[in-house]
Amino acid sequence: MTPFFGFHMPNFTYPGVPDNQLFDRVVEQAQGAEAAGFDLVTVMDHFYQIGVVGPEEEPMLEAYTTLGALATRTDRVLLGTMVSGVTYRNPAMLAKIVTTLDVISKGRAVLGIGAAWNESEHLGYGFDFPPIGRRLDRLEEALAVCRAMLTEERPSFEGRHYRVERALNHPRPIQPDGPKILVGGGGEKRTLKIAARFADITNWFGDFDEATHKLGILDAHCEAIGRDPAEILRTVSVPLVVIESERDRSTALDRIPADRRATFTVATPEQAAEVLHRYVEVGFGGFIFRNAVARTPESIAVLGTLIGLMRAGGMPA
Repeated sequence: MTPFFGFHMPNFTYPGVPDNQLFDRVVEQAQGAEAAGFDLVTVMDHFYQIGVVGPEEEPMLEAYTTLGALATRTDRVLLGTMVSGVTYRNPAMLAKIVTTLDVISKGRAVLGIGAAWNESEHLGYGFDFPPIGRRLDRLEEALAVCRAMLTEERPSFEGRHYRVERALNHPRPIQPDGPKILVGGGGEKRTLKIAARFADITNWFGDFDEATHKLGILDAHCEAIGRDPAEILRTVSVPLVVIESERDRSTALDRIPADRRATFTVATPEQAAEVLHRYVEVGFGGFIFRNAVARTPESIAVLGTLIGLMRAGGMPA
């Protein structure tokens, strides 16, 4: 099995860079990730910065405008969100947006979606923010709508929250079966059950024990509906900071906020490969790294060394 690597860009804060040059830095990182061997580049679908990354006043680019522009500046990587909040867009419109991204990128779009959680930006922008149970109900219906829009010529759907009637989506996606669907989140009772039904790719966070536990939950949900869990690429966001050599360890630690250092492992590519192989052995097929800790072409290239090591060493089938 070939390892899958994603490069996630949740941070658009570049000290000393004026707004009219901000996107140039985004392009630099995306192109660096492509050159390093990453398979996927993602951005957040938020309107405010989120607390685990920085103050909410920090710059935040609108996701799909950014991805459409990146499609013209990259050649190979898949492009998507990690992940779109179901409350932000009508799902038929979301499918149209992602289809357009697929056309612009010549078949490289991914549809990332989740239940949404950031109440602050919902209040600020005037989006409804129902309780989590209803957001998950919407997520399930939205995925049914999106899948139909991406795979059927004139789909209709009648649900509690959404309705489409012989909807047109032309031009059709470039990818024959439509863009892959990435369901974000690891909620065991609902989110992973929804992922078992709709997802081509999943992603969640957590330490090794927590992440591994969720694999078993997803497998059980797949079994309940008769789906082969091997059809779903399971990815995990591993809290790794990869350094070129030991001499860079202290500098790397300085880049991590003091209150979060305990959650990260700082490792050379060789050491990091050992960490990732542990995840591979229990069933993960992909890994997501964030630009919060790899923000320069040089640090992204070091991640490329790790990718090369993982692929050269192979992964268990």
